[in-house]
Amino acid sequence: MMQKNKINPWIIAGAGLGTAALAAGLASTAWVGIPKGAKAVHPFNLERYLGKWFEIARMPVKFEKSLRDVTATYTLNTDGSIRVDNRGFNVKAVQWKESIGKAKVLDNPDEGRLKVSFFGPFYAGYNVLAIDEDYNYALVSGHNLEYLWLLSRTTTIPESVKAAYLQQAKRIGYQTEKLIWTSHQADN
Repeated sequence: MMQKNKINPWIIAGAGLGTAALAAGLASTAWVGIPKGAKAVHPFNLERYLGKWFEIARMPVKFEKSLRDVTATYTLNTDGSIRVDNRGFNVKAVQWKESIGKAKVLDNPDEGRLKVSFFGPFYAGYNVLAIDEDYNYALVSGHNLEYLWLLSRTTTIPESVKAAYLQQAKRIGYQTEKLIWTSHQADN
């Protein structure tokens, strides 16, 4: 009598988990990418980039809906990672909203490419596409054309810098007419 081969369900489950882990790893790599045609600032000085930035404009994103007075403050942690403190006033809820995350430098510390996480082990791309020589104004993207921010060390940005950054964003493929221009009314 011939014995049927039994398939161990733990082997199948293990293979499935391995495939899922591989897929998650590949997906997470995509999330820390940079939009096609974009290049991060090189050379980049992280120490000069640290500190407080005011959001001047952003693409519409759900997690910033109804926010004004938006700031991002970056400070170096003792382990070399960067504390990210995003803060804004929600005009509908009439209260401040704060989100604390962590960023890490990607492969080259001399390039303006970081990965940032607000949700455990999941990271997203943070790419500094343009910055002035005094580190007062920055153009920052996420991993695709849905995420873009214009940042300044103050609540305003010179028209010449704004025009240059918008032109650069358009060349990459951003629909800059969709940008939301952030209102700043509070003392930050």
